[in-house]
Amino acid sequence: MSRVSKINYYLDIAQTVAERSTCLRKRYGAIIVKNDSIVSTGYNGAPRGRQNCSDLGYCQREKLNIPRGERYELCRSVHAEANAIISASSEEMLGATIYMTCTDPRSGELVSGICSCSMCKRMAINAGIKEVVVRETLEEYTVYKVSDWVENDDSLSGVFGY
Repeated sequence: MSRVSKINYYLDIAQTVAERSTCLRKRYGAIIVKNDSIVSTGYNGAPRGRQNCSDLGYCQREKLNIPRGERYELCRSVHAEANAIISASSEEMLGATIYMTCTDPRSGELVSGICSCSMCKRMAINAGIKEVVVRETLEEYTVYKVSDWVENDDSLSGVFGY
């Protein structure tokens, strides 16, 4: 009998968290893990008390044909990793890992090649997160060292994750 790897175990949990997403474009799920314990979870959706795109039946950015990574101020959602960071204490995040997945809400298929947007990268840096692990396929993943985001500041590059 073979066991699922620890990393894929956490990515499976993050993928289940993504099922709570209310975004019509992409469903993201994130969990923060420290010392082999899940600290918090987060998925992308509107702030508490506000209507979600899934409730409204449309995505404003999609309606306006806005490309991925642009005009976030028109998006109703708080990103998954931001919601996970908001839900954890600062002590729990120091040296922790974020595990993140993304699925297409229409097909349910995994979306590969994702990474945190520049704002979420900044939050991860300030929170003291050590690394972000992103699912590419059911077995493969990419590990991003947050220290690389500090050393290779991409804040002016125009490259965004969502």
